[in-house]
Amino acid sequence: MKLTHSFTSPAPAEEVWEALIDPERVAPCLPGATLTSVDGKTFSGEVKVKLGPVQLLYRGSGEFVEIDPVLRRAVLKAAGKDTRGNGTASAVVTFQVGESVEIETDLAITGRPAQLGRGLISEVSGKLVDQFAECLASTLGSGDADEVAQQQHLRVVPDEPIDLIDTAGVPVLKRVLPVAAAVLAVVLFVVLRRRRQR
Repeated sequence: MKLTHSFTSPAPAEEVWEALIDPERVAPCLPGATLTSVDGKTFSGEVKVKLGPVQLLYRGSGEFVEIDPVLRRAVLKAAGKDTRGNGTASAVVTFQVGESVEIETDLAITGRPAQLGRGLISEVSGKLVDQFAECLASTLGSGDADEVAQQQHLRVVPDEPIDLIDTAGVPVLKRVLPVAAAVLAVVLFVVLRRRRQR
C-alpha cells in the first residue's frame, strides 16, 4: 500500500532536514511511539496502538538505508510486530525536504489494523502526519533548549497509545453507520418475517 503526504517546512529546510534524520529529535512527535535505542543509522522502539477495545504493542527496528544531504533526501526501512502475535507492520519511507516535506510510504500491515482498509488507513495516516508536522513546528520554533528537551522527554514515553478509531473520527462513522444500518435492516426483516409466519 503506497501513501503520499506532504506538509510545509516549519523552519529553514536545512534545520528541518537535520531534525528528520535524527530519531531522538523526531520520536517525541510520533504519536504512541517510544524510542528505546539508537546506534548510528539504526534504531529500535515500540508503538502502542489502540483499535477499539483492543490494544496492540508493536516492537521493531528501523534503519536509514539512504541519506543524501545534498538533495536532502532519505530512505528509511522499518519493521515491527505485535508482542501478542496480532499482526506485523513494515514500511519503506522516502522523504525529501525543500519548501515542503514530501513523504512517500510503502506500507505493509497484517492483523487487526489491516481490517481498516486502504481508504481509512490513508485518512488516519494523513491526520497523523498533520499532528507530526504541528509537533515538529513547535519543537523547531522553540528557542529554549531546556524546554524542548523537557517536551521530548515527556513525549518519548507516551502515557496513551495512539487511538486509530479516535484519530479517524468522522470517517469511521461514515463507514460504520451504513454497515450498522444494513445489519439492522436485515435483523428487522427476519423478525417481521417470523412474526408473519406465525
